[in-house]
Amino acid sequence: MEDAIQRATGTEAPAAGVPVLAPAGAPWTDPLGRATILLVDHVDLNRQLIKGILKAGPYRVLEARSQEEALRILDRETVDLIISEWIVSDWSGHPNSGLEFCRRVKSNRRTHLIPILIVTSVQGIENEVAGLESGADEFLVKPLQPAVLRTRIRSMLRNKRVVDSLEEAETILFALAQTIEQRDKETGNHCQRLAALSVALGSAIGLPDEDLLALHRGGYLHDIGKIAVPDAILFKRGELTSEEWAIMRSHTWKGEEICRPMRSLRPVLPIIRNHHERWDGSGYPDGLKGEDIPLLARILQLADIYDALISRRSYKEAFTVEDAIAQLRREAEMGWRDPELVSVFCEVVRLPSLQAKLGEAPLSAGLPPESPELASMRESLVRMSQQLLK
Repeated sequence: MEDAIQRATGTEAPAAGVPVLAPAGAPWTDPLGRATILLVDHVDLNRQLIKGILKAGPYRVLEARSQEEALRILDRETVDLIISEWIVSDWSGHPNSGLEFCRRVKSNRRTHLIPILIVTSVQGIENEVAGLESGADEFLVKPLQPAVLRTRIRSMLRNKRVVDSLEEAETILFALAQTIEQRDKETGNHCQRLAALSVALGSAIGLPDEDLLALHRGGYLHDIGKIAVPDAILFKRGELTSEEWAIMRSHTWKGEEICRPMRSLRPVLPIIRNHHERWDGSGYPDGLKGEDIPLLARILQLADIYDALISRRSYKEAFTVEDAIAQLRREAEMGWRDPELVSVFCEVVRLPSLQAKLGEAPLSAGLPPESPELASMRESLVRMSQQLLK
């Protein structure tokens, strides 16, 4: 029994380029293609004036006469920059609905990285503060100076290219993690279930959204270091030698090394490195003990072990929910797991709603519907999985 659990969870028993942009006023050639700018203004003349200022640049300009039309365009087009008119009481009759447009753009995973430049005739520091707090990235008051507008746009697009390159790198890492999972045909949807279980436990103990997002990402990235483990070791049917266990254990710190360059993944690094530690200090790679083990790593560890127990593998049958819970409680009594966290987790996995969601749509199980960031991440990962499995 113990050997089966160790094989299922990967544990062992305690040992005895950013493009260069031309300066203002000079021709700008972008090797990555033309930037797409969306103009949002109900007044045709205002849009024409800005288009005239931008006509010398290599821009593709889209136009929207209302915020709803702009949102429809964003649903079907890839946009690099939004320039939106804002007045305190706009043409729809809703005060500050220009600010609401910014909030809606910034709350959507598909569009939240698009920079927004607000142009307005409204003077006043309080209005500029309100615009920036709503999610706008820059704020210009009319009359517009063409040189200033063009320079500001180039600066915002330059920053957007940097952000795009970082987002692409993060996407590649998630795709790599999915590819690693597909190496093992027995683990199907393991990462999705880990993400769901981890977030369910994190929600139950009241963690903030940023921690829930880290847990969700950790569900996919925790074993990314296994890319460096040979298949002969990863899928070996017999017992691993001490040398092979050393290679297997290295996936923790190698995974951390892979993800460390991404600043956005820093909250996930403790999960990747320390999800095989044990409460009594007998785990790896650092031999951390008790609450020195990062909380998020302890949470994902329980989800990892539970999912391995209830899943059928070539060397073991699937445990029932109650048998898996009993095993987790035994490991807590042995000093391997956080006893308080195990107690809460065992209650969470008994919830009928969670069991139903895990069976029907594991990628959405247990995740709080009020968090647009988490919901959009799930959608992104679903699309990525579909592409990888084509």
